[in-house]
Amino acid sequence: MLHPLHFTQSHPNKVLIRFCIAALCLLAALPTNATETDTTISPTKTSLLLTNQNTRQTGIPSIDTLKAHEWDIQTNRKSLAATLSLGLIPGGSQYYSEHYIRGAFLTVIELGLAYEVFIIKKQQQNKRIQLAKPLRDSLSFYSNAMNRASDLDSFSYYHSIREQYGESIRRINDKKIEEEDLRKAETAWLIGLHLYGYLDGLGIWWHNQGRKHSQKSPIKAATFAILPGMGQIYNQEFGKAGLLYMGLIGAITSINTSQSVVQYYLERRRILKENAPTPEKLEYLNERITFYRKNRNQYIWGSILIYLYSVGDAFVDAMMSDFDSPLYFAASPTLNKGFQATLQIDF
Repeated sequence: MLHPLHFTQSHPNKVLIRFCIAALCLLAALPTNATETDTTISPTKTSLLLTNQNTRQTGIPSIDTLKAHEWDIQTNRKSLAATLSLGLIPGGSQYYSEHYIRGAFLTVIELGLAYEVFIIKKQQQNKRIQLAKPLRDSLSFYSNAMNRASDLDSFSYYHSIREQYGESIRRINDKKIEEEDLRKAETAWLIGLHLYGYLDGLGIWWHNQGRKHSQKSPIKAATFAILPGMGQIYNQEFGKAGLLYMGLIGAITSINTSQSVVQYYLERRRILKENAPTPEKLEYLNERITFYRKNRNQYIWGSILIYLYSVGDAFVDAMMSDFDSPLYFAASPTLNKGFQATLQIDF
């Protein structure tokens, strides 16, 4: 006797898709030209599917070896020690796990940033020093000339020339301070990018161990996410945690360096106001203060948004952690004095 299909449902908007997939599973499981002696299917595997929904893996290779993500690459390189060791090299763990494009991307970006931070910025600093050196000599010369001046006209003349050299030196120093601000910020982004690559390699290793079917708790994920990155680590989304750390490290460092430049120009403006400044000099300093204050504020808002997004992302990832799990569907056809099929759809 043919019994009807029995199923339970709590999310109607997903029933159609999962019912179609379950129907295909049922059709694939039906025997062809079967006899009573060879068509009874042992309930062992079925009960395993039905009862192990909260475990990490089912023990069935055909299910557990499914890709966790579409972009995952099946590989036999699953050594944790090799992953962690090679991860110290830019893109090393990605090359090890055969994600060559991702590894090449990380290598190029990291080496480019390293070249900018350690080579280009050093060359710029040396250039500023070389430009300032003859100006300092001239400044010293006219300072001594002022001390030797025998009349007011000579003193005023030497003072005006000395002030021109002094202003040139201050402008060069301004550029040096701004370039140092950028160097520190780029160094922070470089460290954050390397940390992302390291955690991303760990995530690739984790997913290469096989598909996980455990349901994550959204409340726990959101609670862990109060500490930045912990919600993503709870969900085993190590690459996302790396991106979060990269963004926060870069943003927080940029906040500090921008504030340092603001303080530098505020001090320059304070000293200038004590010496009868020209409107042009004040306008220049006010423009630089405003520019770096805007930069600082943008990074403050950016870091807040990144943090809030990470909490929401952890919550949603946990809620959808078993959305596409094959364990939602279980079909157990048997032939025993008739045909009986039972379909369970879990939501």
